[in-house]
Amino acid sequence: MAAEAQAAETAVEIVDGELRGKAAPLVDKLVADQVASKLTAQDATLWGAEAESEASIRLSWTTLHKSSRPLIGEIEALRTELRGEGVDRVVLAGMGGSSLAPEVITGTEGVALTVLDTTDPGQVADALAGDLQRTVLVVSSKSGGTVETDSHRRIFAKAFADSGIDAARRIVVVTDPGSPLSELAESEGYRKVFLADPHVGGRYSALTAFGLVPAGLAGADVARLLDQAAGVADTLAADSADNPALRLAAALGAAHADGAEKVVLADTGSGITGFADWVEQLIAESTGKLGTGLLPVAVDGPAAPGFADAGADATPVAVGPASGTAKVSVTGPLGAQFLLWEYAIAVAGRLLGINPFDQPDVEAAKKAARSLLDKPAGSGDDQAPSFVDGPVEVYGLDGSSLAEALRSFLGAASDPAGQYVAVQAYLDRLDDASASLLRAEIAKRAGVQTTFGWGPRFLHSTGQYHKGGHENGNFLQLTGSVETDLEVPDRPYTLGTLQLAQALGDGQVLAGHGRPVVRLHFTDRAAGLAHLIKALQEAFE
Repeated sequence: MAAEAQAAETAVEIVDGELRGKAAPLVDKLVADQVASKLTAQDATLWGAEAESEASIRLSWTTLHKSSRPLIGEIEALRTELRGEGVDRVVLAGMGGSSLAPEVITGTEGVALTVLDTTDPGQVADALAGDLQRTVLVVSSKSGGTVETDSHRRIFAKAFADSGIDAARRIVVVTDPGSPLSELAESEGYRKVFLADPHVGGRYSALTAFGLVPAGLAGADVARLLDQAAGVADTLAADSADNPALRLAAALGAAHADGAEKVVLADTGSGITGFADWVEQLIAESTGKLGTGLLPVAVDGPAAPGFADAGADATPVAVGPASGTAKVSVTGPLGAQFLLWEYAIAVAGRLLGINPFDQPDVEAAKKAARSLLDKPAGSGDDQAPSFVDGPVEVYGLDGSSLAEALRSFLGAASDPAGQYVAVQAYLDRLDDASASLLRAEIAKRAGVQTTFGWGPRFLHSTGQYHKGGHENGNFLQLTGSVETDLEVPDRPYTLGTLQLAQALGDGQVLAGHGRPVVRLHFTDRAAGLAHLIKALQEAFE
């Protein structure tokens, strides 16, 4: 497809007339200040003096459609080698920006990629149960020290060795130059190391090696992805009122100024699979700080609760053609949308008066989890439940029944208006998939914007907003008993212990910020989830 055609089909429409009117002067000011061209030129002064140091080393994403081109040949050569050896199953160990983009790319292209962004032992065991003789593990970490990813690497290296497979030949690394993972890969002799551009932050890394290597090895056409981004690059760099990134940033900024700090995202026929999961991190981690920000709420479609009935605190955004109650629609192919949203959220950061490239609150939950792991008892979970209702232990909320406790918790969350509920499921994303139904159930019954995140995956995404954004969140943690745990080789903890420590650690940090936190622990996961959904229905009869 010609660049002109790709640019033409990439657009932002501000459907709501009132919002369009309020956004127009912001667009004019952004054009007058030459924000788009300065951003393309990687001008680190756009977000003020306090952000300049960080911004100066985080802006190379504006030219990735050019600078990532050499990766195409390297990826294809390795893929051909692996296929020649009968290795055609790709497992990705990565968190946050290291996993979200590859999952969207491969899902959209319809190629298989097994993504490990979890510490749930059951989900990791499922990945281990695949054909190891045909498997290559891509270990992807910008810092090189991500505890979840390192645990996956250790577990798979042992599994390879136990199966008589040379682990070093089956491990490919994506990391930043000079990281501990880079040094480890060299000392262990891993199959190949792809070094990413260190001047790109994780949530802006979709078109770097972090996004392209796993997707390309799995069979996605990453050259086409770069072509799609290139096709819209000049449009996004233009200081013009027709620049779709400026229009989107202005719409979000104007809505936020009017009290709509939530952005509800629904796919309306974009042809992109799971895009909201990727853009969720970009929005939340970039803007959620200093007590402000935009909270992304991913929903199933334009008829879903939270989108169709969005109140004054939320802006419904269609990913695809305008539909239903959407106030804004964003269209374009995946590569173009990656770049468009990156520009728009960076510019939105300027409008909100924050630094879109740091994440000051992300490390807090990691530290809390590590401190719990260091306790002699392991997880440090010595708290007694407030009460037990069947297969559900309730922590942090009094009551005689789960239905009564939920009625109290969700009732408080809906008064005053404008609050939100975050459901955080530290469970198996595959076997416990029904947990995701809770988002729509709570949004419909309690009448509040509700997000859903799989833990610990969301800690590398919306976790920043939960602690640094608007102080109106209410948090419902879901944990579950582990039937069969997995040891982490050469570490003093199991995956199950780590998973629970991450939930408890994040809960401690949230509570320390004055956020309401309730934890429901399922002594039997399937029965517990069914019991919870029934109790939720009873609570609002």
